[in-house]
Amino acid sequence: MAFPRNEKFSESQLRIADVAKALSHPARVAILDVLARRSDCICGDLVEELPLAQATVSQHLKVLKEAGLIHGTIEGPRTCYCVDAIEMDRIEKQFESWFNEIKCAESCC
Repeated sequence: MAFPRNEKFSESQLRIADVAKALSHPARVAILDVLARRSDCICGDLVEELPLAQATVSQHLKVLKEAGLIHGTIEGPRTCYCVDAIEMDRIEKQFESWFNEIKCAESCC
């Protein structure tokens, strides 16, 4: 019998998996790199810096936004995006804690 994923896994496990999925494409990592170098960025600017079509960049931005890694504000016909620094700090701590939990001892195979 199948169970909804939230019944079998902890909130922490679900969050780590969602973030890892959002970071699993090199284009999304590149988008975060570009946004981190700027205070904010208009989607069109990203297209100029990345070898991707506008529609592809928009789709990747959507995934990053749904994962809570970035946020955007609408300014007229444009949306300006930036890295969500507070959420990135939370994610960093969550991943660090998880990595510390799963490290094998010296006796591990």
